[in-house]
Amino acid sequence: MNSTTARRAALSIAVVAALTGVAACGSSDSDKGGDKAAGKTMTHVSPIAALRSAEKSTDKADSAKVRSTTSVGDLMAMTANGALTWGDGLKGNLTITYTGGKMAELMKQAGTSSMEARYLPDAYYAHMSDTYAQQAGGGKHWIKYSYDDLAKLGGASGSYMKDQLQNSTPNQSVKLLLASGDVKKVGEETVSGAHTTHYSGKVDVADLAEKSSDLSADQMSALKKQLTQAGVTTETVDVWINDQDLLVKKTEKADTANGAMTNTTLYSDYGVKVTAEAPPASDTKDFADMMKSGGLTGGTGTGTGTTS
Repeated sequence: MNSTTARRAALSIAVVAALTGVAACGSSDSDKGGDKAAGKTMTHVSPIAALRSAEKSTDKADSAKVRSTTSVGDLMAMTANGALTWGDGLKGNLTITYTGGKMAELMKQAGTSSMEARYLPDAYYAHMSDTYAQQAGGGKHWIKYSYDDLAKLGGASGSYMKDQLQNSTPNQSVKLLLASGDVKKVGEETVSGAHTTHYSGKVDVADLAEKSSDLSADQMSALKKQLTQAGVTTETVDVWINDQDLLVKKTEKADTANGAMTNTTLYSDYGVKVTAEAPPASDTKDFADMMKSGGLTGGTGTGTGTTS
């Protein structure tokens, strides 16, 4: 693997942070019509009130198992499977598998099609193949992405990535849907064997970013410019909520400069025990050091404008 391929492989891992779909959603509605859930009375609740109620319930759930699929034009197609907890900062483990697109080809050149992504409150870690470790990682398998380093290296988009990774909890996604001002109840459906209520909304991506981050005015201006250059204007979000006010399924769709972006995420086993610890330092390479030694300038910003 030549140095260019090594740089691109490292770049593809940075993109993962924006596309894993780690942010969960949650909302709810009481049953109506002929269906009546156990322990619930038939009450007519507005979508906004239901989302507000579910935001609190989902936040308190603390953890869940996650399964997702994501595609962005011919750039990538990938899956993520694992479990996350958000009670004391985002933590957990996801197995990321590239199933198609240019990124899948780059990963194959790096000796693998999948990797483990480990999330901790201050950083996330990507476990790479033996081939990658020997030829680009100095013999070390884990790449550490400090959120502070991402913020410094990626400019406005890096700061946004840091903010989203550290605050991508289920209730945050509900807040984004609430912020859209365009939420409607679609109907009642069965998902993964559970009765759910389906809600949908369309958000302005630049406006959404402004309402969901703590960026400065200058950083937000730069990010909006990047979102425009990425070709993203609006994003459609759908959520399916069970009778316990917990998210069962979420989909996101948007058009980007790289093609159509779609994400579908399924959530289950709320309250599952999740543990995540930093990998051994002896087997970990810091991405900031790779930037300095390998010239990977500008990589961390790629992809952050395509999803939220």
